[in-house]
Amino acid sequence: MGRHAFPTLVAIDGPAGSGKSSVSRAVARKLGFAYLDTGAAYRALAWAMQHRKVDTSDVDAVIAELADFDYSIGTDPDASAVTVGESDVTEAIREPAVSAAVSAVARIPEVRTHLTELFRSIARDVDRPGIVVEGRDITTIVAPEAEVRILLTASQEARMGRRSAELPTESADTVAEALRSRDRADSQVVDFMSAADGVTTVDSTHLDFEQTVDAVIEVINTRTARNSHD
Repeated sequence: MGRHAFPTLVAIDGPAGSGKSSVSRAVARKLGFAYLDTGAAYRALAWAMQHRKVDTSDVDAVIAELADFDYSIGTDPDASAVTVGESDVTEAIREPAVSAAVSAVARIPEVRTHLTELFRSIARDVDRPGIVVEGRDITTIVAPEAEVRILLTASQEARMGRRSAELPTESADTVAEALRSRDRADSQVVDFMSAADGVTTVDSTHLDFEQTVDAVIEVINTRTARNSHD
């Protein structure tokens, strides 16, 4: 009974460059679901630390700032603006300087615990039939009880190619090294390349964007149909 009191929760994990943000947003749009980019919160926190001149390598200093981290994000897949206090940081959190600082704040357990509670409360409160929540440890830590849990992955070569296409002003070598560096940093925090029990893997290495979106929706439809019969 309780399961249907809340929106259908779709949890999508995946490494950098796997396309999970754009795919998750498109899936939410097609299904009429809400959409939550959890990585944006870590980026916003990194931005806030830089804005406040806090050394992100100082764990205690970062933790001390959490109480004043006034963060909000839209859950409409077509309007997911990110704000910290009065500042719209939707664009600013994608800057390279912020990207470079994300792993430092994300590896702090107290930060992950704080933001996990925030993500859960956002997911519970949406006024749509479902929500697609995507990020790094969504299927295992943030929403292990989600009706649908998906690991969206792709080969490192495919992910580098896609990231290069997103960043045409960057050289291929720069993009490749940034992605490898991000993989190394992320792997110290979460196992993002292996599906946990009950998690369905969607490998998009040989799929185009629309095929990947359709594959994810097929998993969602299959899992929710199965759950409704349980």
